[in-house]
Amino acid sequence: MSDAGPVTQIVHAGGAHVLPLLGRVETLLREVAAGHGAVLAEHAGSTIAAGGKRLRPLLVILAAGGDPEGDADGLVRAATAVELVHSATLVHDDVLDLAPLRRGVPTVFATAGRAAATQTGDLLFSRAFALLAQNGSPEQVRALSDAGSALARGELLQRADAWDATIPLERYLARCELKTARLFEACCILGALEGGTVDADALQEFGRRIGLAFQILDDVLDVAGPPEKTGKHRGTDLLDGTVTLPFILARERDPELGAIDPRAINTPAGAEAICDRIAATGALDAARAIALEHVAAAKAVIPDALAERERAALVLVADGVVARYS
Repeated sequence: MSDAGPVTQIVHAGGAHVLPLLGRVETLLREVAAGHGAVLAEHAGSTIAAGGKRLRPLLVILAAGGDPEGDADGLVRAATAVELVHSATLVHDDVLDLAPLRRGVPTVFATAGRAAATQTGDLLFSRAFALLAQNGSPEQVRALSDAGSALARGELLQRADAWDATIPLERYLARCELKTARLFEACCILGALEGGTVDADALQEFGRRIGLAFQILDDVLDVAGPPEKTGKHRGTDLLDGTVTLPFILARERDPELGAIDPRAINTPAGAEAICDRIAATGALDAARAIALEHVAAAKAVIPDALAERERAALVLVADGVVARYS
């Protein structure tokens, strides 16, 4: 989602109830951040405020399948819990990556140190489950817990793969499943459970497919995205030793790339030079094509039982994940 335009289109397509529900999610996020002492409130609040376009809470709301009856408190809690887990993982990732910036804003790790960042992530993660437990649904807690476990496994897999230029495509896709797609799946599961949506399995597959497309496009943007919009230098993944799809595809077209020791890519200028070589092979277009295949598969499984406006909104979500900065 490159800017407010596509998100606004999705919100409008989803119906008049969507924007007020997202507003309630924002209010609840602020309340959670502010409720545990001034220091954690500052760090948690800055993390939440620096968040993206709230795609994950939006997915929860859309997967619920229409204007909810009653006060919709459970749906708001589920949508908020997902965003809290997402925010927690970003803070912890910044600790692991020693990241100074996220979306162009100094990270908690950079401003307050490792301990404060770790504690902030722990707070956000724990409050997510405390909030979701109020819904009284073991199935919802299980869905988000499974996604949280997958995120941890994916991070461990990525650390194990660091600096290895020979990582196969299947291993990369397994990482994408764990680190990104499983939380998108959980968004759809939570919304379906809360709203009683027909064909929750199809919505889960929708979430999986757009999660994979989202991550692939993120990795393309790391190579070619404008820093003023991505908030990071080109080649940040390479500097961190993370081998992603563009490099995997490019090394098949340029064998000299495959012979490079990733540890030798140790300056921003060096990383940008490798990004240029990757782009020259045509690998970025090939990676985008793979992402678009997942988008098409996602749109194909949107349940017919959903109202036309929800289907239209989910189509816009699917298209939007690969239209960023295009």
